[in-house]
Amino acid sequence: MEYFKKLLDLLKTEKEEDQNAYLKLTESSTVAERRANGLTWYPIAIRGSEMSRGDYLTVELERTSHQDISHQLRFGAAAVLFSNHDPQNDRLEGVIAHSSGNKLKITLRTDELPDWARDGKLGVDVLFDNNSYDEMQNALKNADARLGQKEEGHLARILTGAASPSFNSGTFTYSIPQLNTMQQQAVEQILAASDLAIVHGPPGTGKTTTLVQAIKALIKKDHRQILVVAPSNTAVDLLSEKLADEGLNVLRVGNPARVSERLMSLTLDSKMAGHHSMKELKNLKKQANEYKKMAHKYKRNFGRAEQEQRKALFNEAYKIMKEVGNTEQYIIDDLVNRAEVITATLVGSNHYTVRGREFHTVVIDEAGQALEPACWIPLLKAKKVVFAGDHCQLSPTIKSNVAAKNGLSTTLLEKCVALHPHAVTLLEEQYRMNEMIMGYSSKVFYEDKLIAHPSVAQRVLFPGEAPLAFIDTAGCGFDERVEGTSSTNPEEAVFLMRHLTQLVRQLAPLFETGDFPSVAIISPYKQQVYILKDLLLNAPDLQVYADKISVNTIDSFQGQERDIVYISLTRSNAEGTIGFLSDIRRMNVAMTRARKKLVVIGDSATLSRSQFYSEFISYAEANDAWSSAWEYIEA
Repeated sequence: MEYFKKLLDLLKTEKEEDQNAYLKLTESSTVAERRANGLTWYPIAIRGSEMSRGDYLTVELERTSHQDISHQLRFGAAAVLFSNHDPQNDRLEGVIAHSSGNKLKITLRTDELPDWARDGKLGVDVLFDNNSYDEMQNALKNADARLGQKEEGHLARILTGAASPSFNSGTFTYSIPQLNTMQQQAVEQILAASDLAIVHGPPGTGKTTTLVQAIKALIKKDHRQILVVAPSNTAVDLLSEKLADEGLNVLRVGNPARVSERLMSLTLDSKMAGHHSMKELKNLKKQANEYKKMAHKYKRNFGRAEQEQRKALFNEAYKIMKEVGNTEQYIIDDLVNRAEVITATLVGSNHYTVRGREFHTVVIDEAGQALEPACWIPLLKAKKVVFAGDHCQLSPTIKSNVAAKNGLSTTLLEKCVALHPHAVTLLEEQYRMNEMIMGYSSKVFYEDKLIAHPSVAQRVLFPGEAPLAFIDTAGCGFDERVEGTSSTNPEEAVFLMRHLTQLVRQLAPLFETGDFPSVAIISPYKQQVYILKDLLLNAPDLQVYADKISVNTIDSFQGQERDIVYISLTRSNAEGTIGFLSDIRRMNVAMTRARKKLVVIGDSATLSRSQFYSEFISYAEANDAWSSAWEYIEA
């Protein structure tokens, strides 16, 4: 069908762009450059090794320096162990089986470490992620093949608009006292849906709380195992913990990003360690390793009898490892069968432990950030899907502008909201922001339907303090500069820090240090963020509260909230060019992080060519929240 053919073409374009970017970073780069780009751990030390499934060897490694550099060596990624003595030839490919802190386990396609692994100068490179693309590609092909099938293709036909979703009303009432009216309605809609339900959760409306209660209610109603997925490990972790806190038996497949004890106890590794058959498994592994050690004692110069002996020992080790594989599979199947909820990332939902499994219901959280081809991986396992997210916030990250423009940036959530509006429940009551902070986003993105819960509607930092401020830098001569592909505005950054310092001085007598309000300083531009971070380090009045102040790009604050939020819009030019700022969904995220005070700093002369910013400035004026930067400069 044309629908999936187009998606496959877009995915191919995206993969090529991604691959080219990877090659550019790695092809002629030194080990130090790759390390700085987060693609390499070097140097590393081997901390241990053990035989694993299919005659492979799993090696535990630790990076021994440069431990503060963030990296992309994630669970499930293809990687290569190399020696820097001869990086072209001394290399062994494998897959990262576990990643935590500065240690990782890599499963290598070999049954013993080569000699060069003893000579030091070892490192690990992450390879291009073909696996995710292969999984997405296969899912799209399978979804296309299913469309013509009566039963198997039913959900795919609904999601592509060829059929309509249906609901069975009033079959199961389940009242949850802690939910508000719309949250309760969302749960009932999910329970009544035969094939599709959508929870649209604007900022602060309790989407996760609603979803967790809905999953609990589904299990109570259907007594069936549910697969819960999200695009990022962080989102999966949050849901896994919340579901476990509700007393559900949760199995977290894959590797958590957050290394809390609570989460670790939900993982397959941890549950396997506590399984009653584990003792037997350990004994078998020990036995196999002993046979292998004995076999390795026969070095290269030996006669026929020794050769036979070595072969017999290896055969014995392999026989035992086969038994290990069977016992391991029995433990995995047992744990998977007993779980009420299985959680994973979209691509991780085809992990070998759950590859062949089917589920009646699949829940996709943060669906507004999920790439459509990745959604089809778990969707092929489902008869019914629940989407939760907000298509008015950040869309998925896409490397290829061509693919994004031609439709890859439009999510399945967005398509389904447009196709099947009767399947959508909008959560209308938010528990985060003062109503003046909420008002503009509500008008532009949510048809003015949002209401602030009475507990937050009027909240401010202190009595009489305004919750919203737009500070206009027009005419101040704060001109933007271009650094590489990013814009900066050093004068605006200095002004922001001065304004924040004044506010902090005002607040200091009102709060104990521990209770001081939390602050986020946000800019859409990476280089501007670097300038702001640098200024913060050199601001003595602010350093006292350094642990309360975070500076970053908008994307890294999605899903978070702070008492006070400053936004540095950065752009200021005679042409009225706003570039990146024209992504108004990104601004929706930025403007809805603040609980008690939102301060937006920008140049109205540049911004007002855009309807979104022009109307925001009018909104600020109407609420007596507009002021000129001149007032502060002269003060």
